[in-house]
Amino acid sequence: MKKSHDQGEELPGLVRSKRVGKNGDGAERHEVIYHIISDAIIEHQLRPGARLREDALTEVFNISRTGVRKILQRLALEQLVTLTPRRGASVTRPTANEARDVFAARQLVECGLMPEVARRITADDVRELKRMASDEREALSVGEQSRAIKLSAAFHERLAELSGNTTLAAFVRQLCSRSSLILAVYGNIGHLGCESHDHDDLVEYLERREGTNAKAFMQRHLKEIEASLSIVEEEASAPDLHQIFGLGT
Repeated sequence: MKKSHDQGEELPGLVRSKRVGKNGDGAERHEVIYHIISDAIIEHQLRPGARLREDALTEVFNISRTGVRKILQRLALEQLVTLTPRRGASVTRPTANEARDVFAARQLVECGLMPEVARRITADDVRELKRMASDEREALSVGEQSRAIKLSAAFHERLAELSGNTTLAAFVRQLCSRSSLILAVYGNIGHLGCESHDHDDLVEYLERREGTNAKAFMQRHLKEIEASLSIVEEEASAPDLHQIFGLGT
């Protein structure tokens, strides 16, 4: 049978090095497999709409269907995967309208939180945020796009937490999860849609307790990220999971 090369024609050695041996269905092993699939989605090796068949994943990772279902359910909770009755799992396919809605919601919520964050922020918070921004820049500089996207989301989530509003912070976490997928599949490799120093600049406004300026900066920051997206909706495909996860024959 001829293999499909729609997904991951030339894959980095990193994915191949993550092959998981036959060790049973322990929680630690599930965690490793979860990260492998998550990274494959964010790094464009699994594209929006790609089906994730349980039987194929069971064979690829040599674990039980129960284990596969647990991992897919976790990915679905983070909106990286969509579970459909009788069709099964597929990589979530964000539409242009959904992308606009997500960033519009982020504008309303995150920008509105900046004055309160500026009022409450401490010296320890500033150091933490600067460290997170530095880690994100480092990940981008060495080509770790998946890690950089996750670090960027974590930065925004932490800002929301610093507002002291736990309800809105939880909402921001959901929005960041959705926008991370949008950025991963419709953004540019090696770039997150904004200047690498943006998060540092934002922290400086907050450190000086300039809430109004921090709010205006966040508005520009999110608009730049949204404007950088190039959304081209593709047909659903059936990826070669053995090839993507390093078990091609």
